[in-house]
Amino acid sequence: MGGERPRGEKAVPVKGADSQLALSLAPADNPGPVPGTVSRNASDLSGVARSRVPKARSKRDKVGPATMEEVARRLETAFEKVAANKGAAGPDGLGIEEVRGSLPVLLARLRPALLEGTYVPGDIRRVWIPKAGGGERGLGIPNVVDRMVQEAVRAVLEPLYEPTFHPSSHGFRPGRGCHTAVAEARGYIDEGHEWVVDIDLEKFFDRVHHQRLMARLAQRVEDKRLLILIGKMLKAAVVLPDGVKTSTDEGVPQGGPLSPLLSNIVLDELDQELGQRGHRFVRYADDCNIYVRSERAGQRVMAGVTSFIERRLRLKVNAGKSAVARPETRHFLGFRLLPTKKKAAKVVLSKRSETRLKERIRELTPRNAGRSLTAVIGDVNSYVRGWFGYFKLCSAVVGGLLKGIDAHIRRRLRALVLGQWKRKRTIAKRLIGLGVPRGNAWRAPYAGRRSRWMLSHHPTVERGLSNAFFAKQGLLSIANLFAPIWNAPVDPVQLSLLPATKRS
Repeated sequence: MGGERPRGEKAVPVKGADSQLALSLAPADNPGPVPGTVSRNASDLSGVARSRVPKARSKRDKVGPATMEEVARRLETAFEKVAANKGAAGPDGLGIEEVRGSLPVLLARLRPALLEGTYVPGDIRRVWIPKAGGGERGLGIPNVVDRMVQEAVRAVLEPLYEPTFHPSSHGFRPGRGCHTAVAEARGYIDEGHEWVVDIDLEKFFDRVHHQRLMARLAQRVEDKRLLILIGKMLKAAVVLPDGVKTSTDEGVPQGGPLSPLLSNIVLDELDQELGQRGHRFVRYADDCNIYVRSERAGQRVMAGVTSFIERRLRLKVNAGKSAVARPETRHFLGFRLLPTKKKAAKVVLSKRSETRLKERIRELTPRNAGRSLTAVIGDVNSYVRGWFGYFKLCSAVVGGLLKGIDAHIRRRLRALVLGQWKRKRTIAKRLIGLGVPRGNAWRAPYAGRRSRWMLSHHPTVERGLSNAFFAKQGLLSIANLFAPIWNAPVDPVQLSLLPATKRS
């Protein structure tokens, strides 16, 4: 993958990466009307769904000027936010702490450079990370100094745009996220819109049209120095893993603090168009679902919206991943939504999320890890807590699945413990120590040639290495984490492991 380049990147001669601390400085299409108001038909959308998401601030709220002076003033605060994210170093190899050590000197040179328009962003380091659905996603990691400048620009621009973004946009916005997006989608299904037009934008972040984006920014940002700076950031060269440096003619590299806001500015034009057409939709970044009452209506909407995206926005709809389908068959932010006769849609895991959960559990519980049981349980618990924090929207219908996952985790841990005990004699003695009758404890490991995996499922081993045993070792149960939400009974041993807020 090292030699692959997204569309819009062209190879250019490789040059040495200048240190950002040294500050190597050197001297449209019609985007449509200014976004800023919800369409006249937006008020016709369901009050139920609208009440499920936070509302944008009033346009009367005081918004500071989008000027380069404001950007320069916010640099120190911006650096602290960048440092809090603990990101990797960019192409110059300088980490957070190295930049922090030279921050006073750096700021003394950086502020005048920004105000005079002589600051030039450094290169962007391309890294590839696996996607949950297969394949790889390219991330662009700017230098720490450039991330600081981007964060300052974002802090100046966001108050200008955030109050006017469409209420059905949930990605990368304050007070919104995946949970609010799923809640709004669930509301539309409850109203009877049981078909979804699932639109997938092909390589969206690599295809953003620079000229259109800059034209839209110019409609609100009057400081030309700030516009020129953003243009330079968009054009920053990308260094691929094999060392090849590429220029960028289109796209917004994922990985910088400013990219999410710019992507929302681009796609707000789509949001406003969908609102004017009266569609009930939910968008999170480049994932857009439109909810309709019939398949025929969905096909009509798909054709019309695809034409708008490709002709007006100059983006590409991925026909292979887009579809008009029932919501229970589609993956939306890790979930599937199941319509019911009682008009209360169930939220369950998507097949992709279920597969990823099982794969991650296998990775965290290798049977030949050479690590202590305590350390492995600590890793499992850390992952389970984070997983629950995101997927806690799931309905009780997934309870059986989660209990099966819990049982699988315990069986893998039993195999790990048996591997650490090694000898059959040791296994028998340890089982006796755990309260297993002597005869059963000696028969289990010596009854035929069983692998550790087969032996981990033996009733005698399960009696010794019981659910209570692992609970006392601190192992969290995924199903029990959900129990307070579903008003289901909780294992008394597990109760002490749950956070205080979930015990009531």
